Amino acid sequence: MKLDIKLILAGAALAAAVTLAFAAPAAENWENHCAKCHGADGKGQTKVGKKLGVLDYTNAADQAKFTDEQATKAIVEGARDKAGKERMKGYQDELSPQEIKDLLAMVRNFKA
Repeated sequence: MKLDIKLILAGAALAAAVTLAFAAPAAENWENHCAKCHGADGKGQTKVGKKLGVLDYTNAADQAKFTDEQATKAIVEGARDKAGKERMKGYQDELSPQEIKDLLAMVRNFKA
């Protein structure tokens, strides 16, 4: 019985290590999922970003318009306009919780 528990724990630890090993860096996730609209620099001055009126993450006043919880929810679930039309897709199926946390930290660092 003790051997079974040790094997289960070892398997869980291995699975966690593999997940962490394959987690993409925030900059890579930003480039792949966010930069098209929000820009590589976070200013939102892309063609799509201007059309959607995305915030300038380098601007402290714009950063103050949302909480970390709101940003996390938007990354996970996506965002919709007042009419219910999708403005941003959600990434809960593509990003790990750590990758989402790292993206949020990257967004907050744009204003630094």
